[in-house]
Amino acid sequence: MIVLKLGGSVITAKDRPETLDGDALARAADAIAALEDDEDLVVVHGGGSFGHHNASEHGVTTTAGTRDATAALDIHGAMKTLNQFVLGRLLERDVEAVPVHPFSAGHRDGEGELDLPTGQVETMLAEGFVPVLHGDMIAHAGEGATVVSGDELVAALARALEADRVGLCSTVPGVLDGEDAVIDRIDDFDAVADVLGASEATDVTGGMAGKVRTLLDLEAEASIFGLGSLASFLDGENPGTTID
Repeated sequence: MIVLKLGGSVITAKDRPETLDGDALARAADAIAALEDDEDLVVVHGGGSFGHHNASEHGVTTTAGTRDATAALDIHGAMKTLNQFVLGRLLERDVEAVPVHPFSAGHRDGEGELDLPTGQVETMLAEGFVPVLHGDMIAHAGEGATVVSGDELVAALARALEADRVGLCSTVPGVLDGEDAVIDRIDDFDAVADVLGASEATDVTGGMAGKVRTLLDLEAEASIFGLGSLASFLDGENPGTTID
């Protein structure tokens, strides 16, 4: 059981609003299509220049919400558009990909904790589908609606589905140290905190530091790697940075 995230910065031109990186998405879809049929896979993709741009325009984050339906639909609609691009590329390669939109599937409680039921995802997997989720808006008690990040979704899915492996496909070959060398393994956040900076592009969900914190909390072993290593990850290798 694999939970795979395609970073929004990988499949979009993140510094240009609502711009797809078609070549990168095609490469990712090729790698996914080559996965053995008997391996269960759930895909999550980030917002990139679709979700993050719109969320930033409306001042919405994972903690600061909105009760303006137009704002919520701008962000959700942009993510549905990106999701259709991802689904389309996968379907062209005979991957039985189907969408799961978190805005209609989960919520946050008053403490901000994410509740994401996964019965539909489990049933989809059992019936031979590849569920594809995405960063999205989500109802949030006391805040209206806030952003739910792809990384949060990956963590929730990995726990609920008891994933064996978790992969985050990024624009970098792994977590980089102060000299831009890939850190082979991380098992303690404090040991790498000084080298984990915020994303340079518009990102309302925490950047690399947030990813590492989220993955360290999982029981499943996780990897952060670049697009060029996606195929090897799906083949069972541990490219990039291993987080456990």
